[in-house]
Amino acid sequence: MFTIASLWIPFTIIAALGQVARNAMQRSLTKPLGTWGATNIRFLFGFPFSLLFLGLALLATGDHLSAPPTVFWPWLLLGALSQIVATGLMLLAMNDRSFVVTTAYLKTEAIQTAIFGFVFLGDHLTWLKVLAIMIATVGVVITALRPGGDKSFAELKPTITGLVAAAAFALSAVGFRGAIINVPDTSFVTAVSITLVLGLFVQTLVLTIYLLWRAPKVLQAILALWKPSMLAGFTGALASQFWFLAFALTAAANVRTLALVEVLFAQAVAYYSFKQPIAPRELLGIALIVIGVAVLVGA
Repeated sequence: MFTIASLWIPFTIIAALGQVARNAMQRSLTKPLGTWGATNIRFLFGFPFSLLFLGLALLATGDHLSAPPTVFWPWLLLGALSQIVATGLMLLAMNDRSFVVTTAYLKTEAIQTAIFGFVFLGDHLTWLKVLAIMIATVGVVITALRPGGDKSFAELKPTITGLVAAAAFALSAVGFRGAIINVPDTSFVTAVSITLVLGLFVQTLVLTIYLLWRAPKVLQAILALWKPSMLAGFTGALASQFWFLAFALTAAANVRTLALVEVLFAQAVAYYSFKQPIAPRELLGIALIVIGVAVLVGA
């Protein structure tokens, strides 16, 4: 049985599964819509579903809707805008012929989230949890790296870009958690739903204005593909709802570390669906992820 305080664990696992599904749908739309068009569908088509989630939260809790306080908005903007910047930097780094190494650097997000959460929010992490975060992160890096990829570490640009992208993702997690915990006089479910609605609104506004300025035809293509985009938007909004529910209950670093189980999901799909063998190095990485996550959850 889960207590309220420990619900962040199933919330995070559900969010990670939803993110895998959303990414698969977005990848199928990248070719017809382009990178930023496919990115915008998670915000544009996710926004209506966030309104639905907010309505359900208000009905279930009996909370009343009120304007968030002034302190809420800087955190929200930090979360929403950092997520957009992080996505752009990630794509830029992966275009620099350093996909594998960039992926490894991106997985330092959990460590950076722990640092930013402590500095900006005062999130307390025990030494045992810090150790768990480091073990799981090392496991993901070992799993991500491939033989012959070590030479790419000499390339300074993708190294810096990958680390900055991870930092932006970490700031996004901390920003959204900061926004959620600064919604007063309401249940955590309603606080999460309000944050999701306003965050998606900001992101939709920013990316839609950008596409109108740089690629107006992409918006027309998005509307023409509304059916698959709607499904991707729903999946993305649902995943975000559960990410935010987890952020409301525990430090963002805990959530982002447990989210590394996504690597295990990917490995399982590769092995069982595509019959791809798992190398000893990957088994070592998976073992470290499992150990790190187990220590984190048990701490």
